[in-house]
Formats: sequence, structure tokens, C-alpha cells
Amino acid sequence: MLVAESKVASANAGDSPEANPNRSWKHIVEPVEPFLQAVTRQLIRQVNDFDPQIIPYAQYALNGGGKHLRPAIVALSAGALGEVSEAHVTAAVIIEMVHLATLVHDDVMDEAEIRRDQLTLAANWGNEIAVLFGDCLFAQALKLAASFPTPEVCRAVAMATNTVCSGEILQTQHRHKFQVSRREYFRVIEMKTAELFTLSCDLAAFLSGATPKRRAALRQFGAAFGTAYQVYDDCVDLFGTEALAGKSLGTDLAKGKLTWPVLLAWERANAADRVRLENLVENWQPENLSAVNELLARYETFGPSQEVIARYLEQARRVLRVLPESGGRAGLFGLADFLAQQTDALAVCI
Repeated sequence: MLVAESKVASANAGDSPEANPNRSWKHIVEPVEPFLQAVTRQLIRQVNDFDPQIIPYAQYALNGGGKHLRPAIVALSAGALGEVSEAHVTAAVIIEMVHLATLVHDDVMDEAEIRRDQLTLAANWGNEIAVLFGDCLFAQALKLAASFPTPEVCRAVAMATNTVCSGEILQTQHRHKFQVSRREYFRVIEMKTAELFTLSCDLAAFLSGATPKRRAALRQFGAAFGTAYQVYDDCVDLFGTEALAGKSLGTDLAKGKLTWPVLLAWERANAADRVRLENLVENWQPENLSAVNELLARYETFGPSQEVIARYLEQARRVLRVLPESGGRAGLFGLADFLAQQTDALAVCI
């Protein structure tokens, strides 16, 4: 998802010396590229831990590419505190497997056919196989977490997985419910998306022997950055292009998922436009997206959405200031700057 680059976010960059309005994804991850390659190799090795008849599904799911954003956060967080170890690589593999499991299940629920420019596992082998293999991925992640000499890692992974799945359940319960409060919307995305970012930071800090203050700061960074990332992702589905999204637009609305810009438009709309918006979502057709976008523009929802992302990113930057200056800390600042750039790039699409 983090692909397009644009001008910007000097207004969002805070006053940190690491703030840089011209970050690129390559620039941010280049210092941790050996770590990400190690994660990829270990993910591939996980394939052999599955039953021989299940290996084709494992190969398909675990070799699907992606930017490995969460593993990058593990590496940068560990680098902000000192040396990066093999234990950090294993933690990143665990988190990535949990993430991949959620994607496999999401694709079933959303009836998605394409993920990362290839057929989804469900589209290839059917929903039953996809659901069961997603369960296998969760179990494999917990098995790997249990290999650590302390139960702390397995406990943290299990708790985070529980939170993510609970968030997905709540989001499903909220489909088509326009009266969902702002507070509830943000609670759901903190659970279903931000939780794995928080876990990435937390396990990196734990395995680095961080002080409670620094561990808490990294957890707060993960929560704030992850929330900003999900609001951005919600905006891409409405304001972006298919090239930027890597999938068809309006997929959230197609399943009745009411994201921040839509909830804001409904909140601001007059009675007639509220009914119109409700009808467009309730009787969804792909061609309805242009009418929804017309209402989003009428009630000026992109600017406030951009401001929400900026506020969460500033929270993320602020908590990083308790960490020692290092390449890892600079990389975490860079992630915040890059997401701000990505958000500004959406303005060009409107």
C-alpha cells in the first residue's frame, strides 16, 4: 500500500531533528534490508513445518511478497535500543504470520479475489481451505512463539491475536450502522490494525531488554502509527486510485464497512443526504462510488481525515523523543514522515 510518493508534510513533521519531508520507502528500509531478507528466509523455512499435503497453501501464502512493514518496525525499534538479534528476526516472523493469517481470513469475509496482484488463497482453493489454513498460520505463529525460553513472547502474541480478531468481530457487527460513534470507530481500528504494530514495537523492546519507560514509548508509537495507517488505508479506498490501492476501490463499502470519511460525511450531512448515503451503501453497486465521493466532497471529509492522520503521526513522533538518538529512531521518524507524504499524495487524486 505504501507506494506513491509526493511533496510534503513539513506541516506534519513536528520539530524533531529527524523529521524529513522527503522520505522514500527505500531510504527508510535500506539499513534494515539484511534483517528483512532474514525474515523472508525464515518465513520460507516455515513452509516445511506444515503437513506435506498442506505445503502448497503455505508456499502460496508465505511467499506472497509484500513490504513487510511490521518486520521493518521490529528491526527499527530494536535498532533504536541497540543491537538487532536473531531473536528479533524470529519475533518479526511470528508477527508476519499472524498478519498473513488475518489477510487470508479477511479475503474470505470480503470475497476478495486479488491480493498483491495475485489470486487470493480463497480464490484459488475455496473458502473452506482458506479459513482452515488461516487457522493453521495462527497456530504455527503461536508454536514458534512458544520456542522462546520465556512465556512472555507467546503470551504477548496470543493476547494481540485475540485483540485483532475481536476487533474484526466488532467491525463486522458495525456494518451498515451509521450511528457508530467516533470513539467506537477508533477503538475498532486500534484493535484490528494498530495492535500488531504495537506488538512489533513491544516485542522488539522486550527482546532488547528496554527500560519500562522506553518500552512504553515504543508501544505508544506502534499504537499511534498503526491507527494513522488504518485511517490512511480507509482514505485510499475512497479517495485513491486502483494503482495506489493495489485493488478495486470501494471494497469497504461493498461489504458495508463504514470508515472514517463516510461516517464523517453522514455526521455532517442534512437529512436528505443522510438517507441518500445510507441507500447507496445498503444497495451497493460499484458505480455508486462516484455518488458517494460526491457526498464526501460536498461535506469536505478529506481535510479532516488528513488532520486526524497528522494528529496520530505527531503523537507517534512525540513519544520517540524519549529514545536515544540512533539510526533506528531516525527510521521510525522516517516512517511517520513517509505516511504523511502518502496522505498528502491522495490530495492529487481528489
